[in-house]
Amino acid sequence: MAPYILHYGSEEQKKKWLPKMASGEFIGAIAMSGQKTFISNGQLADLIIVVAKTDPSRGAKGTSLIVVETAEAQGFHRGRNLDKVGMEAQDTSELFFDNVRVPTSNLLGAQEGQGFVQLMQQLPQERLTIGITGVVAMERALELTIAYVKERKAFGQRLIDFQNTQFKLAECKTEATVARIFIDRLIGLHLQGKLDAATASMAKYWVSDLENKVVDTCLQLFGGYGYMNEYPIARMFRDSRAQRIYGGANEIMKVLIARTL
Repeated sequence: MAPYILHYGSEEQKKKWLPKMASGEFIGAIAMSGQKTFISNGQLADLIIVVAKTDPSRGAKGTSLIVVETAEAQGFHRGRNLDKVGMEAQDTSELFFDNVRVPTSNLLGAQEGQGFVQLMQQLPQERLTIGITGVVAMERALELTIAYVKERKAFGQRLIDFQNTQFKLAECKTEATVARIFIDRLIGLHLQGKLDAATASMAKYWVSDLENKVVDTCLQLFGGYGYMNEYPIARMFRDSRAQRIYGGANEIMKVLIARTL
């Protein structure tokens, strides 16, 4: 959420909201979906950027980003904290806005109708962040699995001594290394202001697909223990699945890439 305020907020808005976000006094959320479902931080958010139709007749050009301070918003209420497959440490919520009114000064940007453009400009960073998360997850899964197979024995020898184990982990390490190099390159482009939407979409879909593959392979090497919640690899398996959905489903990423062909 903070990048939207940083890039499109007025100086007054920045001074009002960013310090409180930096200090942790304010928790932010962004409500993109049409029905405002699946909103991360929804149960806790003090500050919500709402993607709103300020002129429904203009389609995407009639969309604006409006900031809602939840403590002051009459008509705002939180729905269920949704029960997810994984990512249990992060709340995901339904939000409801019943005739909520906010000052016109809460609009992000100099004029209405800029919301869709603002989203498209900032989503590459979000998708790159998902790619970064995927790389870290793969590296952590490998670290845990390599330690496990060096200790666990079967048929009188360590699991690491079986050629199948060596080959599987060699493949996973290679794939994770390639992903790391790719993501590092994209971080450099982003810092230069040169990361385009299609390339960010490549990172989001390809790394998250690969993350699921690598984590699944690592879980298999744990055997039955990998399916037990007491082992971190089980939680990683559950948590990684959402990576292919949020930030734009991977099928949508392929559509965005295909438009540049």
